[in-house]
Amino acid sequence: MLMMQEVLSRTGESKLPLQDRVYYELRLYDSESAGEPVCCVRQARAHWDEESQEMARDEVSVEAFATLKAAKERYAERRLALAQKGFTGSDMDLF
Repeated sequence: MLMMQEVLSRTGESKLPLQDRVYYELRLYDSESAGEPVCCVRQARAHWDEESQEMARDEVSVEAFATLKAAKERYAERRLALAQKGFTGSDMDLF
């Protein structure tokens, strides 16, 4: 079950052509590892792929945590790191 999903962008990039924009997707969700419940934090870079004519994801990173608290802390750390790189626009309007 998906708990939270957010797409971050650089402020002002909406004026750029689609192929010049970069986004980051952050997710916090429940999963299983070796039959045990875990909470995962997934980060993926998204950009326009001219060949397929759709958004493509790369630089995907997934981390699993035993507790929701630890996963939320990691989510916040990743979000802060992206904000420090200029990705402060959010589809969740949290900034």
